[in-house]
Amino acid sequence: MITDLKTLLLQILLVCVLARALGWLFTRLHQPRVIGEIVAGILLGPSLLGWLAPSAQAFVFPPAGLGALNLLSQVGLVIFMFQVGLELNLTELKSRGRAVMITSNVSILVPFLAGVGLAFFLHPRLSSPTVPVFNFALFIGTAMSITAFPVLARILAERNLLGSRVGSIAISCAAVDDITAWCLLAFLSVKVHAGSQNHIWFTLSGLLAYVALMLLVVRPLLARRRAFRKETLSADALAVILLLAFLSALVTEWLEIHALFGAFLAGVVIPKSEGLVRSVVSKLQTVTLLLLPLFFAFTGLRTSVRLLSEGSLWAYCFLIIILAVGGKLLGCVISMRAAGINWREAFSVGVLMNTRGLVELVILNVGLDLGLISPTLFSMMVIMALVTTFMTTPLLDLLNQPRAPAKLVRLVDSPGVPRTG
Repeated sequence: MITDLKTLLLQILLVCVLARALGWLFTRLHQPRVIGEIVAGILLGPSLLGWLAPSAQAFVFPPAGLGALNLLSQVGLVIFMFQVGLELNLTELKSRGRAVMITSNVSILVPFLAGVGLAFFLHPRLSSPTVPVFNFALFIGTAMSITAFPVLARILAERNLLGSRVGSIAISCAAVDDITAWCLLAFLSVKVHAGSQNHIWFTLSGLLAYVALMLLVVRPLLARRRAFRKETLSADALAVILLLAFLSALVTEWLEIHALFGAFLAGVVIPKSEGLVRSVVSKLQTVTLLLLPLFFAFTGLRTSVRLLSEGSLWAYCFLIIILAVGGKLLGCVISMRAAGINWREAFSVGVLMNTRGLVELVILNVGLDLGLISPTLFSMMVIMALVTTFMTTPLLDLLNQPRAPAKLVRLVDSPGVPRTG
């Protein structure tokens, strides 16, 4: 059954209204809007609506009629991943200091190894025997090492931390994390889709050639265009940028990697200036404002908390959260201390790097589509993404709350000194 226009419009209306409402509510709770939008998608799925009113959910989101919703959400994701690549500035990354280089590598390696170790434990319990252990371990390690660059940037901007040492290190490390994670996912996608060893090498060589073309040919060509040296972008230049994003997505999809990798790469090669990036992002936000909540709804329809009915499954979920948080925190704190950063700032970066948000959901959906994880494990990982993102702002506020002056505290607590007030 193909979704008719009335059903699609009803889906869009319901999703956007609930996403905006919960997004506003979570901003009042000093949380990123994206958390409310993700929760809205989960509430519309089998976790709540399908439990309270299964007939209503089947009417609005018929299982055989989600094709249009899925395709629209994929278009939104292509634009979003292009935006993520656009906001990455490779030139700035090169100028960052020793702390960034150490922290970015260790903050990926430690949670990745923790995820690989966890995968060997979870594979016989939560995975299908048809999924190779190597592929499963590589995916879990990648998913555990994610940091959501866009959500992190918004958290830092809201707290005026982008210019601070903590903010600069965290945002730079998140950028490296995103690049590394997408490269790992691209390799994994090639391995899953490839039917033979020759096919793997053909796809990998095609990918390397395409990346070289984008970085060494397309990027310099765009940099010489006058339209990309201005602080604002004309409608024609914006159309060219969007066409490049979709063309790049098409090429990587044809290479059997993923369209999202191509969109991300297109964003990376666009010449960067603060005004231009701000201009493009502000124009694209009107599109993502509509299409990204559809992705959350589609993710919510694939997430069912009720699948975790047994106590042992909740224990596995708790273990995933502990290792995800601990791996990032441990990797960041060790590397930051090695670089001479104090304990409070080291823990602040570790907390910030645990922000997984939307990028984690994108990775998880790719893994589910590739058949690497089961719906039950998918639901656990979605819960982990929500918990780790939700905890960021409260822990950051706790670490950075003003402290009472030490001398005043000693004076008030000294014996024989009368207390006032």
